[in-house]
Amino acid sequence: MAIKIAQVSIENIDDTEGLEGVMTALKNITGVTEIELEPENGIAFIRYDDTQTTIHAFVAAISMVDYVTQPFPIDAPQNPRYHD
Repeated sequence: MAIKIAQVSIENIDDTEGLEGVMTALKNITGVTEIELEPENGIAFIRYDDTQTTIHAFVAAISMVDYVTQPFPIDAPQNPRYHD
């Protein structure tokens, strides 16, 4: 088991119903162990077991809630906060 952290950008989430939908969608994915939403920044940090799920599952789940996402592993150079 390897626990990883992914950052998922969520655009256009601006209400409580949307936040609850995203949280529910992510919590229902086997392998997700922790979710930290930062709605003011339009991102979520997802801690997950990479033997049970992938960032592609996060995209699919959030897409079902009708939000556009752009996933990046936390340590990927494409991640806008890579140098933070």
